[in-house]
Amino acid sequence: MGRRSDHSRAELEALIVAEGHRHMAQVGFARFSSREVAKRIGYAVGTLYNVFGSYDRLIAAINTHTFTLWAQHLEALLASLPDDRIAALVEGYFSFAFENKNIWMAIYDHRLPPDIPQPDSYAEQRASLTAIVVREVAAILPEDAKAGAPRLARSLVATVHGHCTFALNGTFALLGETEPLEMAIARVKESLAAAGARL
Repeated sequence: MGRRSDHSRAELEALIVAEGHRHMAQVGFARFSSREVAKRIGYAVGTLYNVFGSYDRLIAAINTHTFTLWAQHLEALLASLPDDRIAALVEGYFSFAFENKNIWMAIYDHRLPPDIPQPDSYAEQRASLTAIVVREVAAILPEDAKAGAPRLARSLVATVHGHCTFALNGTFALLGETEPLEMAIARVKESLAAAGARL
């Protein structure tokens, strides 16, 4: 535990988030241990709380890193120039969740207490994910409907999230639904078509 002076505060923050993210990916939120993260990086657990202020802020930092990786995942898919960019977005939502189940679920398993505000920098990083959807939705809406792209995008994200969650937790399987991804794409395209999108 004697590495307290080995890193600057910024370096230590990055080290903690990186190792915390690895640990979260391995065990999930319910079994996450800040003591284990501290042990892995060779610092006392108190150092983690000195850097982030609390356990909740530490988890928020780790989950925000997940949002960043998720946005990068979607941008990489779109950079391959798929013929159907809307379907690619939905597929990217599903594939990231299925390939990273523990870190994806941790985003929704943890809530900051009401008296602990989320840092602005975290909110900005998290917003980058929705911004991708807004951009792609706005690009196919008629000119007079583009102003409504952010609101429509949020609704579409909620639709896809519900389908993805049901697919991951086994609810769709219990209902006998075998193609949740295809169903999510269909619902999204129906909503876009109703808004006048060029599909």
